[in-house]
Amino acid sequence: MKVLKYPFWLLYRVWFYIVMAIPILVMFPLLFISILKETWYPYFFRLAQIWARFILIFMGFKTKIVKEETTDISKSYMFIANHTSMTDIMLMLIAVKNPFVFVGKAELAKIPLFGFFYKRTCILVDRNNSKSRQAVFVRAQERLKQGISICIFPEGLVPEEHIDLAEFKDGAFRLAVNHQIPIVPFTFYDNKKRFSYTFFSGSPGKMRAKMHQFIPTIGLESKDDIKAVRERSRAIIYNELTS
Repeated sequence: MKVLKYPFWLLYRVWFYIVMAIPILVMFPLLFISILKETWYPYFFRLAQIWARFILIFMGFKTKIVKEETTDISKSYMFIANHTSMTDIMLMLIAVKNPFVFVGKAELAKIPLFGFFYKRTCILVDRNNSKSRQAVFVRAQERLKQGISICIFPEGLVPEEHIDLAEFKDGAFRLAVNHQIPIVPFTFYDNKKRFSYTFFSGSPGKMRAKMHQFIPTIGLESKDDIKAVRERSRAIIYNELTS
């Protein structure tokens, strides 16, 4: 029976890259103009939300997002979530109203067309390069000073599929504490099932997310504080995934 699904999975993967490309091609002039100045980034972000919504709809994903607290559009936040799928990018884009930039792996810049805009709008990191990791903090600080929020998947690399949630790296929490901005944990429940990094897998269906109550960082400053909010953030998501 599983053998019969292989042609579907192959076509489904090909279809994903087609629906990624279509809105980029259609909106290319607007997208290109929106990246000419950093101050125009909010316009690019709105176009990216349209792109994300298009992909989720045409992949057959019905989304449901529960919010325990709502963001203030005038404030900056540190958005975090568990990381299991390329669709995590799309789901985060439609779940959040505040313009934010992703801190993501440099390898994604190699994807044709998508990579052109990805490397010009996101903060890229080569996790095997210490200078690259340090540059992330400088770039993220610049964006936060401009009033733009940051989104980081704090597991770093996507964990093996049998792992519910890998250990979190310090980066997101150090930035949040340094800039005294709230941490906003998200749980993505279904992305692994819907479209994991295993090539022969996936299917249309529900894609649920929860925005948890924010974790304040006002008054925090020590390494112990950073560790505490990191572990608290991970516990919130882990308990939600395993309950």
